[in-house]
Amino acid sequence: MTRKPAVAGSFYPADKQSLTRELRRCVTSTEKKLPCIGAIVPHAGYVYSGAIAGALYSQIEIPPTVVILAPNHRGPLVPFALSPDSHWQTPLGTVEVDTDLAGRLAAEFPDAELDAAPHTHEHSVEVQIPFLQFLRPDVKILPILIAQHEYEPLAQLGAALGKILRGRKALIVASSDMTHFENAQTAKELDDMALERVLALDPAGLYATVMRHRISMCGFAPSVAMLTAAIDLGAAAAELVRYGHSGEQTGDDSSVVAYAAVRVC
Repeated sequence: MTRKPAVAGSFYPADKQSLTRELRRCVTSTEKKLPCIGAIVPHAGYVYSGAIAGALYSQIEIPPTVVILAPNHRGPLVPFALSPDSHWQTPLGTVEVDTDLAGRLAAEFPDAELDAAPHTHEHSVEVQIPFLQFLRPDVKILPILIAQHEYEPLAQLGAALGKILRGRKALIVASSDMTHFENAQTAKELDDMALERVLALDPAGLYATVMRHRISMCGFAPSVAMLTAAIDLGAAAAELVRYGHSGEQTGDDSSVVAYAAVRVC
């Protein structure tokens, strides 16, 4: 089965030519690409966060397999939903799901369930895929939607990913926007606290900070799992590539959604 695009024409252009043109706007030429283990990448409409996502993807190597951990905004709220589809389609064509890796994860982490329903209308995985296709057309993906917000299961997912990815060329993308619907200054203050823990490679600290300060970082759960796996896989440093917010496009800083791109290497 092939998962059809749900947000082509709204979050990003629906035809191949326009989408390619938009990706060329967002992705810059970089001579040296860094091999990375993980990343946090925003998932808003490309007009708002495409350049921030593109700044991250421009700088890193895209390996043969990319695990995409993403928040479940639309339900059904399956704690950890693996995509059962063999391919995902975008205007650029189809990308193959790494079904072998999905099977290995399901065996190692029984909380992961094959369930197409949470993926049907969700945008947080989908908007990452055209960037990956554009930069590496033969890439395989492993999409996982997360509705679980308890720390221990997230850490267990990260540990399972660390185990099954050890010795393998792969990237773990945590799809996340940052603070939602605060003024730009407040958003930056809240996000600085969360990003401080991300840059310290401190998944438990990120979780505690988001909970304590009620930071509306929608992909904090994927980010906790990604950081846990990245540490297991030998990550030594994280770097903030770019930060911004929707007000930079709308001209209204009174209520913004903020975005950050972070590489973990």
